[in-house]
Amino acid sequence: MSGRSYTAVVLIVAALTSSGAGQARATMPAPQPGPLAEPKSVDQPGFPEQLYQWVIPAHNPQSAAKVALGKELFFDPRLSADNTVACANCHDPDKGFTDQLPTSMGVHGKFGQRNAPTVLDSMFNIEQFWDGRAATLEDQAEQPILNPIEMGMPDQRTVVTKLNSIPEYQKGFQDTFGTAPNYRNLVAAIAVYERTQIAFDSPFDRYMAGDSNALTAQEKRGWAIFNGQGRCMSCHGWNPTRPLFTDDRFHNIGVSAHSAKFVPHARQALALLSSGGGGARQIDQLAIATDMSELGRFLVSKQPHDIGAFRTMDLRNLYLTEPYFHDGSQATIWDTLDHYNKGGVQNPYLDGGITPLGLSEQQEDDLAAFLLSLTSQRFMAQAQKEYRRQFTISRTTRPQRDTAAAMGLKGRNGPGFSGPFGDIGPGQSAMSEDPALLGGD
Repeated sequence: MSGRSYTAVVLIVAALTSSGAGQARATMPAPQPGPLAEPKSVDQPGFPEQLYQWVIPAHNPQSAAKVALGKELFFDPRLSADNTVACANCHDPDKGFTDQLPTSMGVHGKFGQRNAPTVLDSMFNIEQFWDGRAATLEDQAEQPILNPIEMGMPDQRTVVTKLNSIPEYQKGFQDTFGTAPNYRNLVAAIAVYERTQIAFDSPFDRYMAGDSNALTAQEKRGWAIFNGQGRCMSCHGWNPTRPLFTDDRFHNIGVSAHSAKFVPHARQALALLSSGGGGARQIDQLAIATDMSELGRFLVSKQPHDIGAFRTMDLRNLYLTEPYFHDGSQATIWDTLDHYNKGGVQNPYLDGGITPLGLSEQQEDDLAAFLLSLTSQRFMAQAQKEYRRQFTISRTTRPQRDTAAAMGLKGRNGPGFSGPFGDIGPGQSAMSEDPALLGGD
């Protein structure tokens, strides 16, 4: 990308972030590392040992020295332009390695357009970020430090100069890598630390390992619905060799459609990417700092079928990582289930698998209980508290609930879904039976 083109893109980004999510807010102090920040043992029920060995890159093997250096860097706000934002601000171990905000806050109190995904088990992601714009954790770690909305450093050279001015990092990099601080080893150390954050050892893992009492009767009903009428397994698959509850693919599930301007934004994005070179840094800025964020995977692939599509996230430890979806638009698990139950929000690019489910209130409650069973033991007390909070809210406040749509009483070019993008799912009679009782009694 030429200097002139890149400057133009930055100016456009700045203009687009001068309102809305870009409003300045008070900056929160960087979290301090506590017990939940420590590296985790791989000796956990449900842990995929063989997959773990496969995903550790040969060019960046794990070592105790790199983990220690990476942890120090992960919690250091000096990696940001104003010395206020560390990686841990958006990925706080005490909050399931998220920030529990709808969208994340960076330097100068500005908010971006995306919800912070958890670091837990992120080593197993085939691609990183909601739109898969980074192939590895090393690639992922490069971007927030240089994003003007997130950590705000202008370039790699400035970051390295700053690191070299800090005596403990001069020693730490020399002892670990045998060199002075550089950007490649900075992101390598952070990635190595992130790969120590594994979270299995859930009641579900113990149940699948043979403990029939590890799940409650309600959780077992939820597991059956998960595999059957709820159709959750279609995208959030589980098997013993890859027990991650994700297909690692990208789907338009009708979230961005709440306020989508897909076609004009897609045209605008293509023009900007063409004039600006379309590199990783430009895509990162469009994703975090502009309304074109709603295009999702399209910013990376430029393929029409990826408009509004975002990566299927792992379902483990969900009661620590609220709110939900790429824009943090759903406050509770029940809101999320209501969204799926009614078949999402209709739009021309809606994934064909998103159809009304016809789930009853009790079935949604059972699914919500099952999802609690995917919580790692060390987070369970915190998750149970959040489950009770969300359950209380769900009895009175359900902004996404649409029982008529969920039950097929409207749609199919009927009231509320008229026009060419009506419900294309099967009729409710074809979904009335629950075909899978996997793991149930």
